[in-house]
Order: sequence, then structure tokens, then C-alpha cells
Amino acid sequence: MSEEIVSELMRAHVYRLASTGQRLDGRALDEPRKVSLERAFVKTAEGSARVKLGNTDVLVGIKMSVGEPYPDTPNTGVLSTSVELIPMASPTFEAGPPRPEAIELARVVDRGIRESKMVSMEKLCITPKEKVWILFIDIHVGCTRKEPGARGRLPASGRALAGERHDGEDQGPTLGRPKPRRRADGGRPAHRDHG
Repeated sequence: MSEEIVSELMRAHVYRLASTGQRLDGRALDEPRKVSLERAFVKTAEGSARVKLGNTDVLVGIKMSVGEPYPDTPNTGVLSTSVELIPMASPTFEAGPPRPEAIELARVVDRGIRESKMVSMEKLCITPKEKVWILFIDIHVGCTRKEPGARGRLPASGRALAGERHDGEDQGPTLGRPKPRRRADGGRPAHRDHG
């Protein structure tokens, strides 16, 4: 994140602290940040989680709808991941279209979910070549103050949410199948990005 490049003075200060076994926030080098996880945080979503790690607060929600599969993957569901870097969280976050950093973070989470096989995309197929479940994963990042390494919190948030959504059984998502609904764009994600 180019706007958040650490100045040479700060880099030297952090290096001096680290060489003496200290961190900027007073923790020891081997002391982790305080972590908390709350599932089902958003009552109107099919699944949600709130993860706090240090001063970083990440809210993740899943909405589901029925749609058509992509032609090249006719027997699998669709995963659409988006990240919003909330402007109130940092002076470097701006409102408007997704910034490259948000797109990169969405790709990292998407790839982590796909490659780990946390969610069985095949189990999201309702009727091959016709109907599948589309999972919309929305991630909102809010930091109460700047913290280096906030990017690492997103995959943890996605894992927490995926753990809530899928139980590994042939029955599909653990929270049951929601009523079909269409998005304003016809129920299809605006883009397909596997990172």
C-alpha cells in the first residue's frame, strides 16, 4: 500500500526496538495481539463473523442467491469475494470504486477459500449446467488505528466465516438453503476473478 510506506525514520526506530526485543505497542516479540471471534454477528446475513486482532476489526458477511453456473464450470457454485476498506478506519482509505489494495485482498481471501477446499464448490451445484448457489462474501475492514500487518487478518476472517458456513457433509451449507433472490445486476457477480 504505497500511501502507507514506512518512513526511513520509523523504519530505523522499529529496527532499534526489535533489536532490543520490543515492539511499538509494547508487546514482546513473541507476544501475539489479542484476538476475538464472534460468529453470527450480522443477523440478516446467511453467515457472518467479526474478527478483532489487536486494533483491527474485520466484519465478514455471506449472502447467497441462486444463479447460473459459468460455462467452464457447469457443476460448481460461484464465489464472489469483495473487500471494502472503510474510509473511517484510516486516512489512507477513500470512498469510491475498489482500490487496488482492496482487489488484491479480495483475491487473497478468494484464493485461500478455493485452494483450501473449505467450501466444496461442487456441493453448491443445484442442477448441473442450470442452477447453482452463488456465495457473495463481503469483507469490511475497519482499523481503530493504523496497524502494520492488517492484511493478514483477512484470511483469518474468511476462514472463520467458512468454518461457520460449511460442515463438510453432503447437505451443503450448514445454515440451510435461503430463499432464491436476485441481485440488481440479474443475480450474477459483476466479474469472475480467481486471482
